[in-house]
Amino acid sequence: QVQLVESGGGLVQAGGSLRLSCAASEKYFRYSAMGWHRQAPGKQRELVATIGSGGTTNYADSVKGRFTISRDNAKNTVYLQMNSLKPEDTAVYYCYAVFWNAWGQGTQVTVSS
Repeated sequence: QVQLVESGGGLVQAGGSLRLSCAASEKYFRYSAMGWHRQAPGKQRELVATIGSGGTTNYADSVKGRFTISRDNAKNTVYLQMNSLKPEDTAVYYCYAVFWNAWGQGTQVTVSS
């Protein structure tokens, strides 16, 4: 089973930026679509962005134009660049590997107003 390890979360002021990383243990990473989801306190987990094995991306309407998902297959890593952060972006962010139906442990992102 693939292991996913997220990093890069933290506390940032509104308008600031963070970059999340998710490193996968599996050498076949390049063949899997990957996604970032988030869960705010008291809310359901929601999809933020996905990237296919070929690089096709999709975004939730709430983050379009502000967040960018990318992948580096040589490093078995997927990234989420988050710009113009808002307090409503505060959540635990989870990495997801479609092929293995596997989740990372999550990383906390807190945006202060």
